[in-house]
Amino acid sequence: MTTEPIREDLAAIPRYVPGKALPQALKLSSNEVPYGPLPGVAEAIADAAANAHRYPDMGVTRLRDELAARLGVGAERIATGTGSVALIGHLLQAVASPGSEVVYSWRSFEAYPIAATVAGMKSVQVPNTADHRHDVEAMIAAVGPDTRALIVCSPNNPTGPSVTAAELDRIFAAVPESVLVVIDEAYREFVNDPSLPDGVERYGDRPNAVVFRTFSKAWGLAGLRIGYMVARADVADAVRRCVIPFAVNGPGQAAALAALEAEDEMRRRAALVTSERKRVVMAARDLVPEVPQTQANFFWLPLGERAVEFAAHCEERGILVRPFAGDGVRVTIGLPEENDALLEALRDWR
Repeated sequence: MTTEPIREDLAAIPRYVPGKALPQALKLSSNEVPYGPLPGVAEAIADAAANAHRYPDMGVTRLRDELAARLGVGAERIATGTGSVALIGHLLQAVASPGSEVVYSWRSFEAYPIAATVAGMKSVQVPNTADHRHDVEAMIAAVGPDTRALIVCSPNNPTGPSVTAAELDRIFAAVPESVLVVIDEAYREFVNDPSLPDGVERYGDRPNAVVFRTFSKAWGLAGLRIGYMVARADVADAVRRCVIPFAVNGPGQAAALAALEAEDEMRRRAALVTSERKRVVMAARDLVPEVPQTQANFFWLPLGERAVEFAAHCEERGILVRPFAGDGVRVTIGLPEENDALLEALRDWR
């Protein structure tokens, strides 16, 4: 009698579903920015490609030093990886122990249950509020003796709202320091409400604060997979031990450094997105009044059981959106003409 070597619990992991891509379609399904790479990025990639036969700097030293200088933290507090999604998985691997739990809101980023299961942790999913926000008090109540981390996705992917400073303050005051408060800020650059907190700035001195960010969204490097996290030094070191050696490749490191040099242009483009976001969300609310506030480069259509139906309706018109069966549809803010096409499809459908 033979025993299968594959872990049985992996069969229960929901597969990550990427935004669909079809030739010639308007792709509003993956939260990418529509403007192409930032100035200097393509050239930096081409230059780095000349050394593709060499291993990259495994410590990602220049990029970590640059991020440290910009964020006002020590480089030893920064870990890098292939997108913030990979680092979240590495963090859970670093803190997991038999029977341990991770608390997060649901619906939220679909990679969380995958990362938790791979790390051998139990997911404690706390339903969103009726207005598609984190239920902070319920999340706090869900923290127990086996909780190792509580994840806050702000802005929340896929629904859009951010967690306020008062809510985050409440979390830090309520949970023990043995529980890491993980603030996933993948869309931070699109936040234009000054009352919403910057995770590093406001909570960087907290011993149990961990902040994730990425170059995939506003910085326009989704195809190169570069993310980073800021935490206390020993937590960052533990995560770096879990990262696959040479994970962030040479062209990726060069591209991220070049993108940082073009920060003013990134901010200009992010402002274009947020301006369009305001226009599109207001128009969408005329058709679906329950559309929540969003601080990301996407918005949420809470269509419930009709989510897949609407996505199919859009696809017939050459528009790709991201349905979550039974819950709603996430729509990326694109170019004005792309957004107009989406709104027209919504009008036709309604």
